[in-house]
Order: sequence, then structure tokens, then C-alpha cells
Amino acid sequence: MSWNETKLSELRTKYGESHGGELHDPEFRKVAEKIFNKSGTRLAPYSGIPTFLSAPLMQVDNENPDFGDLQVAILGVPMDLGVTNRPGSRFGPRALRAIERIGPYNHVLGCAPVQELRVADIGDVAFQSRYRLELSHEDIEKRVAQIVAAGVLPLSVGGDHSITHPILRAVGKERPVGMIHIDAHCDTGGAYDLTKFHHGGPFRNTVLDGVLDPTRVVQIGIRGSAEYLWEFSYASGMTVIHAEEISAIGIPAIIEKAKAVIGDGPTYLSFDIDSLDPSFAPGTGTPEIGGFTTREVLELIRGFKGVNLVGGDVVEVAPQYDATTNTAHAGAQMLFEILSLMVFSPAIRRAA
Repeated sequence: MSWNETKLSELRTKYGESHGGELHDPEFRKVAEKIFNKSGTRLAPYSGIPTFLSAPLMQVDNENPDFGDLQVAILGVPMDLGVTNRPGSRFGPRALRAIERIGPYNHVLGCAPVQELRVADIGDVAFQSRYRLELSHEDIEKRVAQIVAAGVLPLSVGGDHSITHPILRAVGKERPVGMIHIDAHCDTGGAYDLTKFHHGGPFRNTVLDGVLDPTRVVQIGIRGSAEYLWEFSYASGMTVIHAEEISAIGIPAIIEKAKAVIGDGPTYLSFDIDSLDPSFAPGTGTPEIGGFTTREVLELIRGFKGVNLVGGDVVEVAPQYDATTNTAHAGAQMLFEILSLMVFSPAIRRAA
């Protein structure tokens, strides 16, 4: 037989009667065995109750929480009382849950995070009031503090960017953390319109609260006409990488620079969907042209494999401004990428 006939015969023997979950590569088989049943069927992505990344749903009491043996808790934070422009990111968590096909395998990082971690969608923060921003921040801090106290890593879906202030108050309570901040805006502005708790100022607030170490903060993708508001970033010692630098120095150089800033200490990753160019993600309250492409930002995030990640969030998805589901789809993919990084984080609670 010719080479082609021989090879065809081998392939027919090996694969001719097997189903899609019967794989021979050990790494691929490890994933497939958790997705396919023995008859070769897997759960349809459009079936069942929608959850973040199709993770298991776990109801956790608000007053007497029991997180079991979870390593990561994904929680929704549907609150947008801190926006300066278009509202609507309160619908972000629901929109990301409805994205039906993200994962399971991250071929670049080499992991299937929902299958490899003990992770669950624990629902949304229970808010006492839909009208009072400061009270909502108290509710967020309370819930995340419960998660942190249980030795679980929080992964949050907003909501506007003001939610990261109370999250970091809980995550950084015992020691200030560093941060990878991917955004169009530095969000280190001062108080205006009688409050400092808006989405343009969470990282000034967290530094002044002593829960964020500004010398270990890198802000990536910054651009637009609000630069004059970000004096605090420079005065406090944050590292700011503008969008205009992306093509000049390249993603690998940005990754190395960011790693040098954050070091090996505990680090939080906050991803604002408006870091993406609005051609990729129009569904947000403060779009700024000239941002990342989705391919660029995937390369950037995946470059942080091995970072000591202690929590993360995806914020500012306002789905009603997007006639497609592209913005929510991009947000869900970023959530998946952050969860994938957590597989390799030294902070993850390992099995005894």
C-alpha cells in the first residue's frame, strides 16, 4: 500500500468508530473525560440554567455563608449607581451568564479552568437598596469579605467600576495588594457632584484606604480626553501605559514591564470592557476609540500566567448599547481568561 493508504488505514482503525470525546492525547483526554459521557454526549451549551462560564450554581447564604471546598467564587455585582455617562452595566452579570459558549479549554494556557478548579457561580450580591450607592458598596464589601475569609478567591462581574473599591477593601484588608488594571481610564479622579464613590475614582480611594499599593499598580490601555483627571496615578507612583504605546513597544514588552511592577506579591486584576476599542465592544458607558483589539488583549492577559493572583473582575458591560452580543461575549471571554490564570496562581487553595 502507498503511504497515504497506510496512513488512512491507521486513522480508520484509531478514529473510525470513536466519538468526539474519545481522545488519545493525555491533555486533551483529561478535558474530554469531564465533558463527554460514555456514550459521547455532552451538555448542549444552550440548555439548563445559565451561569457564569457554565460553572455549577451554588447558593450561599448571605448571613451564614458556607463556601464548602471552593477555590474560586464567581459573583455578580449588578450595580451601576456610580456611572458618569450612560447607565446600564447593572445588566452586565445577566448578559455574561447568557453567553452560551465560552471554554471549556484554554489552548494557550493549557487548562480547562471550570473543570480543574473547584469553582461555582454563587449568584449576585444581595443589595439592601437599589438606590443608595454607599450602602451598595457596604453590601459588596461584606460579601467579598466572606469569600476572602473562607480562603476562596473572588472573581466578580459588574456593574460599574466603582464596585472594585469595596472589593479591594475586602481583598486588601490584611495587606495592600498590587493590581493589573486594564482600562481606557485610570479611574483615580477626585470627588465631584458631592461624592467620591463614582466609577472614575475607585483607585484613588483604595490607595487612600491603604488597601492598594500604588507602587505595584500598572494601568494599561489608558487613552481619551480625561487624562487631566489622572494626576493621582502619577503622584502616588502608579505605572501608566497609554494605548498609544501598545503598537510602539508591543504586547510582550508591556507584559514584562507589568510583571516587573507587580513582582511576586498578591495581585488583583481588574478588566474594564472599555479597554477594548468600541469597534469590538460598543456596549459600555464610556467608550473610547483607539483601544485594544480582542486579539491583543488576549495576548496581554495570557502573558500573566503564574502571577500571584488573589482576585479579579470584569466590569462596565452595558449590553443594551450593543445590537449584537459582541460586548458581552468579549466580557465573558475575559472572565474565562482571568479564571484560567487562577489555575496557576500561587494564591489558589490547593487540596490537602
